[in-house]
Amino acid sequence: MKAGRTLRTIAAVGSVATFALVILLMANAGVKARSQAAGGAQTPSAPTPRSLAPLDLTGYWVSIVTEDWRFRMIVPDKGDYSSVPLNPEGRKVADSWDPAKDQAEGNQCRSYGAAALLRIPGRLHIEWENDTTLRVDTDSGGQTRLLHFGAAHPPVEAPQWQGYSLASWEGLRLPPPRTALQDASQPNAPEGYLKVVTDHMKPGYLRKNGVPYGANASLEEYFDSFKELNGDVWLVVTAIVTDPQYLTQPFITSTHFKKLASASGWDPTSCRSNEPR
Repeated sequence: MKAGRTLRTIAAVGSVATFALVILLMANAGVKARSQAAGGAQTPSAPTPRSLAPLDLTGYWVSIVTEDWRFRMIVPDKGDYSSVPLNPEGRKVADSWDPAKDQAEGNQCRSYGAAALLRIPGRLHIEWENDTTLRVDTDSGGQTRLLHFGAAHPPVEAPQWQGYSLASWEGLRLPPPRTALQDASQPNAPEGYLKVVTDHMKPGYLRKNGVPYGANASLEEYFDSFKELNGDVWLVVTAIVTDPQYLTQPFITSTHFKKLASASGWDPTSCRSNEPR
């Protein structure tokens, strides 16, 4: 009798121990799963200017001269500053233009500054340098502009030909998530355009023939792109130069570029003080 009761007691104790062990293992598994889930969960990264871009401005572009042909495709004569709202001081500076002097003083890039760079016939190469900086290279003059999104002005430094550019997406409208019933052929892309404000520029020329802008000039630009039915993709840059030193009112231009399929034709040149590009 005692032996039987002992065996039954041992069996009961063993069952309880086994049950307790199972409960403990299940609890540990639950804690581990929750821990792994918490550790593995990633907070969605904040959107960047690159990821929010409503326009694809990257690639190679060639300028299509649709206005001011005689001021852009050839170097105008000294004193020819038609359509530029120069004040008397500005006209005086333009009338004294001396390309040989610019060359001798190392200022042959005066007409390649940010306020006039995109007006020079040639090609652009646009790419993202990082998630917050758009880079624009020109083969004419071998210049580089950096368009900074969301960045404050850098510490005070000497003015540069390309100045310092702050960029932002304007009129940005993000599309709602595409639904299962929505026609896949219908566009569902963000909308907006690029605004760039540039200052801290070295004094330069609005045109090749010495039409000046001063050290306090500012440049405001609007980049927009569209695609035609034949597949051609266009970039239109509207520029507004404001200069209290030499201009009586803002100088506004609109410059057009056509997208290229490749880098074919890319031909970097140095700054030239008395040639169109």
